[in-house]
Amino acid sequence: MMRVRLSATRLGISLGDPTGIGPEVVVRALADRPDLDVLIFGDRGVLTRAATVMNVAIPTNVVEVTALTESQARPGQPSELSGRAQVDYLAAATTAILKDEIAALVTAPLSKEWAGKAGFTFPGHTEYLAARAGVTDFAMMLAGPTLKVTVVTRHIALKDVPTQLSVPAIAAAIVLTTRAMRDGFGLALPRIAVAGLNPHAGEAGRFGDEEARLVVPAVTVARAQLAAAGIGAQVSGPHVPDSIFRQAALGQFDAVVALYHDQGLIPIKLLHFDDAVNLTLGLPFVRTSPDHGTAYDLAGTGRAQPDSFGAALDLAADLAKRKTGRAARIDAAELD
Repeated sequence: MMRVRLSATRLGISLGDPTGIGPEVVVRALADRPDLDVLIFGDRGVLTRAATVMNVAIPTNVVEVTALTESQARPGQPSELSGRAQVDYLAAATTAILKDEIAALVTAPLSKEWAGKAGFTFPGHTEYLAARAGVTDFAMMLAGPTLKVTVVTRHIALKDVPTQLSVPAIAAAIVLTTRAMRDGFGLALPRIAVAGLNPHAGEAGRFGDEEARLVVPAVTVARAQLAAAGIGAQVSGPHVPDSIFRQAALGQFDAVVALYHDQGLIPIKLLHFDDAVNLTLGLPFVRTSPDHGTAYDLAGTGRAQPDSFGAALDLAADLAKRKTGRAARIDAAELD
């Protein structure tokens, strides 16, 4: 019998920091998408106040994880209480998607500082979700309309990047990126470019040996893994970091694998500050988020822009439909 998800189209939203702009961009983005089937894991009172600020309708499908008063969740004034709340929203939403109660998860921004003060020990959403899902190969992709970038290392100090890079880690990011471009974005033969670490990609070892020692063998390993899995792709690198992102944005490549956080995020935010989406690769479910933080200075003003969160909703809905359709095709084939 065909296996069908309990809710094949419903998106789950974790509300994020209730004192940041998350509640405001959530209600505004949903108001622009009245037909979207969503379930918000958060706080009805916080959402009601945000809807008033944004002058939009109050969302109705809410799992009330907390019931914070206005004085407990003042916009722009985070506390340990709001830090705990955002962690609780994420935990509840993650439990729901692991139980197949929602088709995809969209996470509003949380504050790493205040979540940490509330006992959250993970560097961010990505690592927490991977731990809950029990996966070890995962990566963060930032996806804009013209540029898509996966980073091998995430939130670590720049001085630690060379020691944290490895052939297996780079190869895993390449494979995850290729699978995402094929399965999520529908490309039959993804073109994946891998950036070098050093200026001019090391210039034959003059500025460092990471390209020859790490990137070249990682590309070879990834090509072999993809071939063994029957996945067609054009994987190349190391490419000169100061040129490859422009080449990708012009359409010469479908995605770039960057070796560290700012190498990948600076070009993404230059081109797609308002509409880039954070997509976690390697999870057994779809997870997206906006490419911005809590923006406490904007919280409560009504000036927060919902574009990135709206793009995260749209991409999550798209990917969930693709995933559901792919699962249905696999099940149908198993019945033949």
